Amino acid sequence: MTPALSFPPALLLQAQGAGLGLKAAIFDVDGVLTDGALYIGEQGELFKAFNTLDGHGLKLLQAGGIAPLIITGRDSPAVRRRVADLGLAHAVYGAHDKLAAADALLATLGLAWPEVAVIGDDWPDLPLLLRAGFACAPPNAHAEVRAVVQHITAARGGQGAAREFCDLLLVAAGRYAGLLAEQTRTLDGR
Repeated sequence: MTPALSFPPALLLQAQGAGLGLKAAIFDVDGVLTDGALYIGEQGELFKAFNTLDGHGLKLLQAGGIAPLIITGRDSPAVRRRVADLGLAHAVYGAHDKLAAADALLATLGLAWPEVAVIGDDWPDLPLLLRAGFACAPPNAHAEVRAVVQHITAARGGQGAAREFCDLLLVAAGRYAGLLAEQTRTLDGR
């Protein structure tokens, strides 16, 4: 099966990072993996809506050899549950200083900033976006964020922006077509 998805060549070059190849991608949660709405009742935060396309994109990214990393300023049972359900190994919750959290996580993984892509939507994400090998934002991101990224997704946060980011990184890394081919095979190899 020939992939239907394509991106402009110049964007693919940017999404390859700074010549080292991207090995990880950092995702914000509120405004990227969700639409940014907070539903808070008397007992605290009740729920968040996540997009299944985004979730599958995170799994594909991981299968394609690019580690998805979650760094979020909030902590909630809903986010922890979603991260666990997706089988993501690396997440930092309640990070008031996202740069310090990211630096510590990258040091643990033995990664440098040029090897990392980031998608974020608001001011707390700026220090990460400015250091990343490739920076992206959804169209509903704050103006200051949109001004510093290399790519703004067509899809909004919580509505496929993370999947678009994942797909872009996989195409740029040359892994998208192989993953697509694997998905179209049956369990008996046909």
